[in-house]
Amino acid sequence: MFDTPHRRFNPLTGESVLVSPHRAKRPWQGQVEKTPLENLPQYDPTCYLCPRNERAGGLKNPDYESTFAFDNDFAALLSDQPAEHIIPQRSEVDASDHPLLASVSERGLCRVVCFSPRHDLTLPEMDSPSIEKVIATWTEQTVDLSKKDFIHYVQVFENKGAIMGCSNPHPHSQIWGTELIPNEPAKELERQKAYFSANGRTLLSDYLAEEHKRNQRILFTNAHFTALVPYWAVWPFEVMVIAHRNISSLSELTSGEVSALADMYKRVTTCYDNLFEISFPYSMGFHQAPFDGQPHPEWTLHMHFYPPLLRSATVRKFMVGYEMLAMPQRDITPESAADRLRSLSDIHYKLK
Repeated sequence: MFDTPHRRFNPLTGESVLVSPHRAKRPWQGQVEKTPLENLPQYDPTCYLCPRNERAGGLKNPDYESTFAFDNDFAALLSDQPAEHIIPQRSEVDASDHPLLASVSERGLCRVVCFSPRHDLTLPEMDSPSIEKVIATWTEQTVDLSKKDFIHYVQVFENKGAIMGCSNPHPHSQIWGTELIPNEPAKELERQKAYFSANGRTLLSDYLAEEHKRNQRILFTNAHFTALVPYWAVWPFEVMVIAHRNISSLSELTSGEVSALADMYKRVTTCYDNLFEISFPYSMGFHQAPFDGQPHPEWTLHMHFYPPLLRSATVRKFMVGYEMLAMPQRDITPESAADRLRSLSDIHYKLK
């Protein structure tokens, strides 16, 4: 079946992806991306994220030596919005309100986390203790944001590379705390709750156990986490990292789990860089349980990597046409993507 067109179901979202393995052989005469620059300086006096420099908003960065977190100068969310989340009811509709034209205000906070003072040092090139510091900072910021009475979800994410819309090459990530649960985590919450209610076990723990039995899409594993290409992957070299223990947020990680997560992060991103021997672009994000004051025994902490590159360093996957109007579609199977990633060295290509 995997050699012919077929649909694969994603139990986390309730959606499907069309897999068309035969299309991997089609010739490519479309857009070719520029190869990312590899000769960045350790310090850039014009970079608004480097130590001691003035940011775009006018504030000056401290002379930081490790991670550095700050409120985004151009945040997508504001904390002083009115707390009104009432969709007009039918009896309240008037000339200016209609249930089909509903909107609600959204409050939140957006922060930036610089991984290190080095302008040229991406995560796969950092040592494990330094990556652990990044995870610790993500955790501290998650806890801080979750304590705000109007924050009910915290999204940690990294956009790496200009192709993924990253506006500054200095390695950094973002953390957005929102009053309402965003679309993707909301879908995952609903599906995981339903599975736990029906089976008394978490969806991702059962899925992980099945993946270990089959051993077709697993990249690597350690004592606390497994990295794999999900059965329902949409992006060509998409990867999930799933916790072995039933934890729902970064704040529940033990010191041993933080070290294991840093190991997973470094190995996944090193494989990515080694694939085409470039600084590999991707969007990454942790999916934690909501911070809504309710227990979430159904939730398993996990992270998604969505990289766009398809055939080479200059040919990417486009989400257009059928993907936008009907459903996601991929050419190479998740199994072949996993085989290719597994074949790569754990040693970064720049060190060979």
